[in-house]
Amino acid sequence: LLYGGAINQAGSVKGKATAKHAVSDWMEIEKERGISVTSSVLQFQYGGYCINILDTPGHQDFSEDTYRTLMAADSAVMVIDGSKGVEAQTRKLFKVCVMRHIPIFTFINKMDREAMDTFELLDDIEKELGIATCPINWPIGSGKEFRGVFDRNSRELEIFSDTKKGTSIGEVEKVSIDSEEAKSIVSEAQFAQLEEEIELLDGASAEFDQEMVSKGELSPVFFGSALTNFGVETFLQHFLKMTTSPLPRMSDKGLIDPMKEEDFSAFVFKIQANMNKAHRDRIAFMRICSGEFKAGMDVFHIQGGRKVRLSQPQQMMASERHMIDTAYGGDIIGVFDPGIFSIGDTLTNSSEKFAYEGIPTFAPEHFARVRQVDTMKRKQFIKGINEIAQEGAIQIFQEFNTGMEEIIVGVVGVLQFDVLKYRLENEYNVEIRLEPLPYEHIRWIENEEINMDKLVGTSDMKKIKDLKDRPLLLFVNDWSIRMVLDRNEGLELSEFGRS
Repeated sequence: LLYGGAINQAGSVKGKATAKHAVSDWMEIEKERGISVTSSVLQFQYGGYCINILDTPGHQDFSEDTYRTLMAADSAVMVIDGSKGVEAQTRKLFKVCVMRHIPIFTFINKMDREAMDTFELLDDIEKELGIATCPINWPIGSGKEFRGVFDRNSRELEIFSDTKKGTSIGEVEKVSIDSEEAKSIVSEAQFAQLEEEIELLDGASAEFDQEMVSKGELSPVFFGSALTNFGVETFLQHFLKMTTSPLPRMSDKGLIDPMKEEDFSAFVFKIQANMNKAHRDRIAFMRICSGEFKAGMDVFHIQGGRKVRLSQPQQMMASERHMIDTAYGGDIIGVFDPGIFSIGDTLTNSSEKFAYEGIPTFAPEHFARVRQVDTMKRKQFIKGINEIAQEGAIQIFQEFNTGMEEIIVGVVGVLQFDVLKYRLENEYNVEIRLEPLPYEHIRWIENEEINMDKLVGTSDMKKIKDLKDRPLLLFVNDWSIRMVLDRNEGLELSEFGRS
């Protein structure tokens, strides 16, 4: 964003102590907690390219939002903390990248702090994530001893300097590793270590192979320090050489290639209510897969079975937005949603109707019964909880065979309960009480012919239904799932719902 001129300072994400936040964090709760809660969309120009960034939460409690966002992405940048290596949420999200064969670029960050051994870091990525790595550059030292990175191809040393902390773009000084200047910056011991490590690397690491990178089987690795704005532009320049133009997408009539298909088509991957408190609006984010988008155009909404006009089209800079007239394949746009869109919906003006692959709903792992404190605010409560559920941040269920009186909320991570409580109070003026439930496992029933009343369950099983009246089962224990399958011949259970 800094190099594209979209922001004028590189920054860090911190809590209350600082008034400056990551540009992409726009919710009040994000600014208070210093974490990203929801993914945001940012677009900028650099070197003749138009780049759409989908910034996602790194915190594992919000990984479901990241899963959905990955469905709209063409490549992923995996940022790894040099002192921590691969963290739990990285593993989880990485599986989605592998599943979709998304090219993965690795940036090992915070090299200006004490870091793990570089070979250990690479080993960690290869072991934990099962992907080969190819370091494009190599760090010289870390923490107080960090001197910069060595470019393996040009044999140049990019000299680290932290004087650019939080400032705009500064020139990175480059010198040949064989020059006298390099010898004055790098100590003899570091020099000897670098020579030894490069020799090891040349013998042991995978060769750069563009085809393998494009298939998501080889990850180019870069080192730097984002806070001090070091190594970022080098990364960006290499990334643009190694990445592709917008990729084709799979639909029920086959692959739709943006380079060949002239008709407009897009799918919704995110819905966000109340981005602008003044307007109380809902925005549907869509990835354009083919054709040209024009403001106010009429398109066919496949799942709704009718024509709709896409009004107030906008591109985002987190919560800031500007209206646009046109957009093309690969672009991400937000359109006004009067409450008709769902995550995974397809829109097209093609005479041949088709739908893009649905986006899977991930199984919640934590459940709570939710009640509003003031019973007079039932209407706001139902509106609020439904709108937040339509965004995909939470999933809501009802007791089987009862009305909307009893609402059960399921989330992937417990922090989402805090976000729900916070948003209902701040956006809908409704106070709620959450009563945690002991269930940890949820299963959708795949075969529709199953009679729920005759289903033989276990003592720790609960029957519920989702918003589309599909029956589900909740379990406290893992072994109960196998027992219920054994007791009910022909029963098919699934861990994923369908959008």
